[in-house]
Amino acid sequence: MSIFCKNCNYIFETEVKFCSQCGQSVVKNVSTNKLKKVSTIIGFYIAMLVYMLLVYYIDITFPNNLEAEIITVIGFACIVIGFASFDLQPVLQLYNYKGLKLKHLAFAIVTPILTSTFVYFFIGFINSFVADGASVNYFQEYLYLDYPLLWATLFIALMPAVIEELAFRGVLFNALKEVTSTRLTIIATAFLFAVIHFSIFSFLWIFPFGLLLGFLRSRYNTLWLGMIIHFIHNFIILMIDYYNFYNF
Repeated sequence: MSIFCKNCNYIFETEVKFCSQCGQSVVKNVSTNKLKKVSTIIGFYIAMLVYMLLVYYIDITFPNNLEAEIITVIGFACIVIGFASFDLQPVLQLYNYKGLKLKHLAFAIVTPILTSTFVYFFIGFINSFVADGASVNYFQEYLYLDYPLLWATLFIALMPAVIEELAFRGVLFNALKEVTSTRLTIIATAFLFAVIHFSIFSFLWIFPFGLLLGFLRSRYNTLWLGMIIHFIHNFIILMIDYYNFYNF
């Protein structure tokens, strides 16, 4: 953030209170900082759009391919980490767990048990009407690999919880809150979070799920609650798929 003297317009690279040229007070150039944040937001949205198109192409071209899935995950991680590096300190502060209490952790454990159960049966109900009973079994998609449950847990539960929370409740959230209100920041991050999942019907639950995660990130200024909820939510749905595959 640049700082300038309102009297003589001399610009300082480091933060100072008084101008060394004329002795007057200096102020931060807020517009310059906002411009940088807007550029980050636009760049992030463009990167996500390009990434989604590439993932769609890879999924069609290389179905049931472990190397292709690893590449897409690494690619997403590189994009997110790259944007995080532009303003690293505020992102690192979101991994502080000292302010978390036992009741917060209890909420983060109980909530995804409820949300995942509701989502699983709600989406199943919707699919029974719009897709002739067809539904996706996430565990079944990894049967072509040795140790399918391990790989499914990695790609369905663990990696999304870590990388997506850093992306949407970390990098994008930090940038948006500098140029708009907290409410709009929560809504915007939840919207993009829902869009990247490539499903109109999943949007019905992913968007409010993103609103919850965004609220928790704003309320407690940490990514840990979101990561815990995100992981447990996805893992429970995966385990329901695992149970259904071997018992029905």
